[in-house]
Amino acid sequence: MLIFLFSIFSKLILLIALTYLEYKIVYIYYIVIMKNKEIGINKIIGIFTTWRFIFFLIWKLPMGFWARLRVPILDIEKSNVTVPYNYWNKNPFKSMYFAVQAMAAELSTGVLAILHSDGKNMSILVTSIKADYYKKATTKINFICLDGEKILTAVEQAIETGEAQKCIMKSKGYDSNGVCVSEFQITWSLKQRRLLKK
Repeated sequence: MLIFLFSIFSKLILLIALTYLEYKIVYIYYIVIMKNKEIGINKIIGIFTTWRFIFFLIWKLPMGFWARLRVPILDIEKSNVTVPYNYWNKNPFKSMYFAVQAMAAELSTGVLAILHSDGKNMSILVTSIKADYYKKATTKINFICLDGEKILTAVEQAIETGEAQKCIMKSKGYDSNGVCVSEFQITWSLKQRRLLKK
């Protein structure tokens, strides 16, 4: 019990320290990503696939920080989000909690949506999610989404028509043996925000 409390306390101290020391860096990324200022695909990929992503999680997706989500691969066509099986992610049945898998799957589609919305003043949000769980997740799970081109087409249509577009993206989770443990269909709604006239 004492070790458990110490573990929680040490992580809280680390979280506070990181937040304090990197406040300015995190704030810059918040402005860049959440305020739709164009910075370029390579810089966005750099934010998500390097150590800087940790600070983005702390600032905007704290549950992702605790779950230890990572984005080892991201390009214009595909993304890969990993989530480990550990104490914080487990359920009473000795496997990964279903909602943790959903969070990782959503992120694998969301990073592609952010990437292709760069500088386009888009409103993007999840409107629906469908999940199938095939096997217990008891190792690190890799969620792979290959729908980069699909979300790009939806962004272009939203800009061209001025109307909201729906894009259904798929993400599959694979364990360390390459077995598919879960599959998700996540529906994104995309609409270009209207610029206010001065």
